[in-house]
Amino acid sequence: MNKKLKLQKPTGMHDILPSDQKYFEKVYNTCKSVADFYGFSKIDTPILEETELFIKGTGETTDIVQKEMFTLRTKGGDSLTLRPEFTPGIVRAYIEHGMKNLPQPVKLYSFGPLFRFEKPQAGRYRQFNQFNLEIIGEDSPIADVQIIQIFYNILSELKFKKLIVKINSIGDSQCRSYYRKLLTNYCRSRQRLLCSDCQRRLKENPLRVLDCKEETCQRTFSQAPQIIDHLCEECHSHFKLVLEFLDEIEMPYSLDPYLVRGLDYYTKTAFEIFVEDTAGTVPAQQGQSPLSKSALSGGGRYDNMVKIFSGEDVAAVGGAMGVERIILAMKGLDIKLTETPNIQIFLIQLGELAKRKSLKLLEGFRKAKIQISEALGKDSLKTQLGIANKLKIKYVLILGQKEALDGTIIIKDMELEKQEIVKLEEVVGEMKRRLKA
Repeated sequence: MNKKLKLQKPTGMHDILPSDQKYFEKVYNTCKSVADFYGFSKIDTPILEETELFIKGTGETTDIVQKEMFTLRTKGGDSLTLRPEFTPGIVRAYIEHGMKNLPQPVKLYSFGPLFRFEKPQAGRYRQFNQFNLEIIGEDSPIADVQIIQIFYNILSELKFKKLIVKINSIGDSQCRSYYRKLLTNYCRSRQRLLCSDCQRRLKENPLRVLDCKEETCQRTFSQAPQIIDHLCEECHSHFKLVLEFLDEIEMPYSLDPYLVRGLDYYTKTAFEIFVEDTAGTVPAQQGQSPLSKSALSGGGRYDNMVKIFSGEDVAAVGGAMGVERIILAMKGLDIKLTETPNIQIFLIQLGELAKRKSLKLLEGFRKAKIQISEALGKDSLKTQLGIANKLKIKYVLILGQKEALDGTIIIKDMELEKQEIVKLEEVVGEMKRRLKA
């Protein structure tokens, strides 16, 4: 017996309904506008990539690789993974297409869906959308600051207030090895206080314990050694310049010595941007959990990824922001979108000849870039007037059988309750004049 189809979305997935599309369009258009200004070019990479790309690039010890990837085996035996993040695929494209031969740095942005097998909660889905920026081929600290500045500007243009950048340096392989020993020694004496994930991380990648969100672990690490006190000369100099650039542009920031981010590939600068209220959390709509202490965007430098893939030393820095999380925060903070002007014209047609002429008439309005609504599948005058009234239309155009034969059309002003007849070929120009007036 066939199993009955469940007409509901898969766990952790979500529909983006028409009522929410305006938010996605607003976020996308804002991101694109700012990225274009700063000279970034759009890149689209496949949703599916070789699994090994993420194991090597994202990091074998990360939660993403160990717990969250959607991986499948093709009929040919290849292992492919739905992309859980953008950066490894973009770096792969940079290498594969010889972008190192372009003027450096190469500045790229992406916008699209990512997939992670996570526990669904407010602002976190198993399929979600992200905006991503990468600057590849630049080791100057000013690139780090430009990435931070761009995300700060995007959030500001989306009307977020009281933004603050949390920032840290996590060093490089030279200074991190010594700090890793210090942190490991600190944690081992407190191992019984750590969650099971942190006990595993302590063996595989000790720095990752600092990224734990469990309250008991956060309390345990509050007195841990700080990597910023153990940076090598190069990393210290790099971070000092980053902070000086932030001071120069008067960017509000605070040092967070335990900020490490959740990915293995970061080196030197790591940052996250938050919006603060009196509770230090992002409120949500009634009935939803707040985005407590959740970053709206984040990123950092990853100077080793190109080397991991190709053996070449190419510095890089980037960042990302989750679109659904941004939209949830916008709603929670009651950030209003600019209302788009209502459509003011509705075309009513009556009879087969009027229907045929309506198609050409609508094309005339489209070419004139005038928005017009219609219900071509309806035949009743009363029904079409009812739709126009619900849409609060100002002008109704009535094209009946007589008007279609005469080459005329009726313009009815719904507010003044007046109407007049004009020639069909003149109606687009006439409506343009009235809308301007």
